[in-house]
Amino acid sequence: MQKPIRTCALVGKFQDPRVAECAAALVPELLARQLTVLAPQDGSASRLPAGVAPTPLPQLIERTDLMIAIGGDGTLLYAAGLVAEHEIPLLGINRGRLGFLTDVLPQDMVSCLTAVLAGDCEADRRALLQARLISPAGAEARGFALNDVVFNRLESGRMLDFETHIDGRYVNSHGGDGMVVATATGSTAYALSCGGPIVDPRLNVLVVAPICPHTLSDRPIVVPGDSRIDIRLSGHSQAGAQVTCDAGMLGELKAGGRLEIVPAGRAITLLHPPGYDYFRLLRSKLHWGLGGLAHER
Repeated sequence: MQKPIRTCALVGKFQDPRVAECAAALVPELLARQLTVLAPQDGSASRLPAGVAPTPLPQLIERTDLMIAIGGDGTLLYAAGLVAEHEIPLLGINRGRLGFLTDVLPQDMVSCLTAVLAGDCEADRRALLQARLISPAGAEARGFALNDVVFNRLESGRMLDFETHIDGRYVNSHGGDGMVVATATGSTAYALSCGGPIVDPRLNVLVVAPICPHTLSDRPIVVPGDSRIDIRLSGHSQAGAQVTCDAGMLGELKAGGRLEIVPAGRAITLLHPPGYDYFRLLRSKLHWGLGGLAHER
């Protein structure tokens, strides 16, 4: 049973006119439904519509029943990072470009909001990854990712030499720009540009995709979603590398250290409008089916 929604948090780049326009139309609808509306207390607080309370993040997370991300997928990934350790559902309103995750169009946001408050929306659980970056001295940094964990080179003109192990078993030695480890959710992001497959988000799998591999035989692979993936720089590698979780910096990987990627054991809930169809979303974003028979109803 859906928890009653009394407090909403808005997340977005409110200095962007498109985001500001959308927020200005949405906030009166929220207030008219007797909802408290919060937003992070940051540099964009002065651009917020009347009726929105700028709130420090710890208090915002503690009070929020629903988080609404207005913008592109990057905004929703930021919001996902905020709620990764909390059971706060996410609704994404698309004011970006592709918008695989922010799938509610501005003209549909009021009807979708009504469905959310009535409990008629579609709740979509998406698994998270956890990355552990371990230094040669044993220091550790951790991060969560909804889309992907990316290991790539710091310097142009230098190739990374590294090894991958999955569940303790040696897989390959690589030369190239790095590696993307993506969830099914993230299969339509960076991993796709590396030649990885599009994966139905209902599948519990990971895509392991080399970035610009030096050999054509080094191809993306799909492994079970509960796999443990270890990446280590080879001892003779001279290039530096960095690790990001959903494009947020986690730290640098140095020779003698390692990157471990495992299931986080938790998920976030994305809310979709009634009638949500993943394949219709793919057709819309990737322009499939143009020139073919019309199947839309």
